Amino acid sequence: MTLQPRYRRVLLKASGEALMGEQKFGIDVSVVDRIAADIAEARALGVEVAVVIGGGNIFRGVAVASKGGDRVTGDHMGMLATVINSLALRTSLVKIGVDAVVLSAIAMPELCESFSQRQATSYMNAGKVVIFAGGTGNPFFTTDSAAALRAAEIGADALFKGTQVDGVYSADPKKDVSAVRYDTITHEEVLVKGLSIMDTAAIALARENHIPIIVYSIHEKGGLGEILKGRGRCTIVDE
Repeated sequence: MTLQPRYRRVLLKASGEALMGEQKFGIDVSVVDRIAADIAEARALGVEVAVVIGGGNIFRGVAVASKGGDRVTGDHMGMLATVINSLALRTSLVKIGVDAVVLSAIAMPELCESFSQRQATSYMNAGKVVIFAGGTGNPFFTTDSAAALRAAEIGADALFKGTQVDGVYSADPKKDVSAVRYDTITHEEVLVKGLSIMDTAAIALARENHIPIIVYSIHEKGGLGEILKGRGRCTIVDE
């Protein structure tokens, strides 16, 4: 008997830092290849997958602002970093035979197509992995917010947040041994408790659009597929 996946269409949000692996900067191709393999496994289950990747492994816009620079320019630089990461993931996906396309919120036709909700949905329906680059295309919004926005726009059944730990904790488990892990929690509780799994705008947007957030460790090989099969270790943020 073929196991039916828990969700039909998902959006995966991965941090830029996850692409560094053990490096201190840039892209570890072996890590990108592993993430691509996890996405391919999800596609093999019949799940439609979209992706948003941050740019923190290359550049963070807030770093400019923290040193007195212009936040808008800094955020634009950060958006360009997400395009680099998106192109790297597309390369890894195509390498293993997965049809993927990058849609950027910032027009750069020589590198990738520009984002439109209609085109994104069309590609998803055609079975392509769609990678959303350039954040929302606006300064002052994080890639977490971009992920929640794109998840709503494509009608995703769930937003997967790949993190450094295996779920949502009451505090950073790497710093506080007494931190409590949640198997399930509501969007409202995340906001009230101030849990920093995603920024508040992203959590609120997911709540308003009734999109569950699945928090899991992106470093767990095959973790995405296991959760889609109803197994695996994660925290489900839902109403």
